[in-house]
Amino acid sequence: MTDFIQLVLAGAADGAIYGLLALALVLIYRSTHIVNFGQGEMAMFATYLSWSLLDAGVPFWGAFFAAIVIAFFIGIIIHRVLIHPLEGSPELTIVIVTLGIYLFFNSIALWIYSGVPKVYPIPAGVPRQSWEVGGVFIVPYHVTIFAILFGLMMLLFAFFRFTKVGLAMRAAAAQPLSSTLVGISVPMMMMLGWGIAAAAGATAGMLSAPIVVLEPNFMATILIFSFASAVLGGLDSPVGAVLGGFIVGEVSALGGRYIEFIGNDLQIVLAFALIVLVLLFRPAGLLGRPQVVRV
Repeated sequence: MTDFIQLVLAGAADGAIYGLLALALVLIYRSTHIVNFGQGEMAMFATYLSWSLLDAGVPFWGAFFAAIVIAFFIGIIIHRVLIHPLEGSPELTIVIVTLGIYLFFNSIALWIYSGVPKVYPIPAGVPRQSWEVGGVFIVPYHVTIFAILFGLMMLLFAFFRFTKVGLAMRAAAAQPLSSTLVGISVPMMMMLGWGIAAAAGATAGMLSAPIVVLEPNFMATILIFSFASAVLGGLDSPVGAVLGGFIVGEVSALGGRYIEFIGNDLQIVLAFALIVLVLLFRPAGLLGRPQVVRV
């Protein structure tokens, strides 16, 4: 039983990271109805930027928040330069552009930092020693991940619910034409959405880097699990994305341990299986709204 609880806690920690990146995917999908396949590499590059700041002697939390701000402006620039000029183009065109974003950031990270793995530290002030409670070991860093995820969720909830800009972004995503008629700049709201999504993705990257090794491809697998989380929870539901992240994290952790032929090496198969099952039986996801088409 202790081993089972330990796996559940580990799966929840992974799920929190998947949920964070899935949240970034959902924020962009809600405004553009496009999945940004470059989201993981944008997060990876922001993580490398924070590592550079740390290597230069900047305190951890200073480097952490500086990288989030830089990622926010990178997201804005990408929308302004690459996505906005393509509005009205076929969706496949924008998908190809997001794949180009993936290749660009992967290549530039490999060029600047090489493929040599780097160690990314856990946040300053977080205890290194695990806490033992009833024979179960609780990792303080995992608690930190949960706290940051909860804080970010509350911050986004308050932003989208109680601020004029947040309400305008929701209106622009739901009814772009009507929003334009009442004076809301839809392109500006979409640009902010890309910036916020990039900042959320950067947070996921920096939180996952201490658990894995920092190298140019470290976010590729996480992106797949996060995409499965977004599809499972609903591509138009931020809460569903986080819920889907926890479900995917638990399924991967428990399935990798208790399904013998899967093990740790084939956990990604479970993510693909979840994507297929959701698309077959509930395309809108657990908390997503089914698309209604008027005839």
